[in-house]
Amino acid sequence: MTWVLIGTGFTGALTLLFFYRSLHRRFGTLFSAGVLFSPKGGCTERIVQELKSARREVLVLAYSFSSKPIADALVEAKKRGAHIEIILDKSNEQETYSDLRFFQENGLAPLIDAHHAIAHNKVIIVDRRTLITGSFNFTHQAEMENGENLLVIKGHPELVTQYRQNFATHKGHSQAPSEKGTQTPERRAA
Repeated sequence: MTWVLIGTGFTGALTLLFFYRSLHRRFGTLFSAGVLFSPKGGCTERIVQELKSARREVLVLAYSFSSKPIADALVEAKKRGAHIEIILDKSNEQETYSDLRFFQENGLAPLIDAHHAIAHNKVIIVDRRTLITGSFNFTHQAEMENGENLLVIKGHPELVTQYRQNFATHKGHSQAPSEKGTQTPERRAA
C-alpha cells in the first residue's frame, strides 16, 4: 500500500509540473522585478545566469564592455543558436580593455553607436521576455569597485517592446567598427 501512495504522489507531482510548464510556455513569466547592487553584489553573476537561459535572441546596448564572464556568456549563447546583436559606444574602439575585438573574433559583429556624444545605455534583452538595465556597466570595475545598480524585469511585454524599439532606433544609426578600433590588445582576465 505504501508503494501505491508513493507512486500516486510521484505521478501527481509530475502532472503538476507538466501543467506548470505548459502554462509557462503559453503565458510566459509572471511579472517579477529584482534588483542587485555593486560593488560585489552579484550583478555580473546574475547577468550571466540570464544569458545562460537565452534560447532565441539577445540584444545588448552598452556604454562600456570589458566583462569577460558576460562576454563569454554571449559567445556561448551564440553557440547554442541564439541570435546576438550588440551595439557599443564609440569609446570601445579606443578603450584598451574593451571586448569589441573579442566579439569580432567570435563572430558576433558588434556595431558602434557614434551618433551621440555618449551612447550611455546599459541594456540587455533576453528572448523578448527579460529586460536587464540600470547604471551597471558590463565591466569588471562595475562589479568589484563601483556603486552601481542592476534591475532585472520579467513578464512585462510592453516595457520590453519599448526597449526593443529603442534598440532598433540605435541600430538604425550605428555602423561597423572602424579598422583602427579592432587593434586592441589582449583581454584582461576576469
